[in-house]
Amino acid sequence: MGKKVVYPEEIKREVIRLKLSGELTNKEIMEKFGIKNKTQINTWMRWYRNGEEHRLAQPIGKQYAFGKGPDDDSEISQLRKKVKYYEMRDELFGKVPRNRKEVVPEVFVEVVEAYKEQYTITTICECFEIPKSTYYRWKKRVSAELPLLHQLVIDICQSLSFRVGHRNVRGILQNDHKIKVNRKTVQKIMQKYNLQCQVKVKRRVYIAGESKFVVPNLLKQDFKADRPNQKWVTDITYLPYGEKMLYLSTIMDLYNNEIIAYKVSDTQEVKLVLDTLEAACKGRETYEVILHSDQGAQYTSYDFQELAKEKGITTSMSRKGNCFDNAVIESFHSSLKSEEFNTQNRVHLTNSIVLEKVESYMYYYNYIRPFTKLNCHSPVEFRTMVA
Repeated sequence: MGKKVVYPEEIKREVIRLKLSGELTNKEIMEKFGIKNKTQINTWMRWYRNGEEHRLAQPIGKQYAFGKGPDDDSEISQLRKKVKYYEMRDELFGKVPRNRKEVVPEVFVEVVEAYKEQYTITTICECFEIPKSTYYRWKKRVSAELPLLHQLVIDICQSLSFRVGHRNVRGILQNDHKIKVNRKTVQKIMQKYNLQCQVKVKRRVYIAGESKFVVPNLLKQDFKADRPNQKWVTDITYLPYGEKMLYLSTIMDLYNNEIIAYKVSDTQEVKLVLDTLEAACKGRETYEVILHSDQGAQYTSYDFQELAKEKGITTSMSRKGNCFDNAVIESFHSSLKSEEFNTQNRVHLTNSIVLEKVESYMYYYNYIRPFTKLNCHSPVEFRTMVA
């Protein structure tokens, strides 16, 4: 039979401190102090939680029951235990009603889960006069029954490919399900099930060289439009996801953030923006439209400016190197990349797949994706409702 190891009181208290602070794992604590079994650590933690810290100083063979030790220690220990018990009652009774008939199982399970590291489950159950077996039966039932609100949030996030934040999810709950709920509640549910939307990658700003044809900034960061075809914004972005670099040219209507035209090409030539502008003008009244862009070489070209003038469009340009002047279209391109491509974890894609994904995202963005500024409706849905 092996010889029992005696651990000094200082080591026991240091182990308890490390466990409470979470600085080290059980394995690291055992290696540091030469503890052979983690049940020894659990025993010390149980004594601490039960208010039996006096047992940490007792030698082997003298582990007498609480309150039945030496006479000079008994009264003080009992008083400490009573104080700790009443402190626990004061803290927990504010969370759950005292009368057992009024205890809501779901609430009680949440309280136990929240405080089981601070107090033992047995002690909490005794405090509320609830059998331990009843707690475990409640816990099993609560775990099996997913609340309706949680399931709705999960379904909404899945239907939107986890691309929207908690504010939009809350808006959909109010619009489609007539459920009024605080946005922070929705946020907590999404965090619980890891449903947070993709974080947009910050875009680097590159200042171009000398421009050919620069026009004033008529938009001046006023991104609100009172009617369709009043203010358009356009930009080009890189698509470095396929077999070779592709470029996406897009035009958006600021009235409802609808993408009214887009083109993809393997070059950044002026023809790319000309084709995009032709597609945007097709079937639309373009007189009195303001088309805002940055000072890229394609937009400062005479060909682009002439085509815009021919269509009756007034051009506007951002200040050089200032991406905030065209923030809405910049944000859209960032959303497309973070929501559609950055989730692929560098999976190899062919150019045809990249084109399919762009087309799929454009449909999703225009017809499905909800926007807070549109009262949680999609761009096309909002335009149709207003019309």
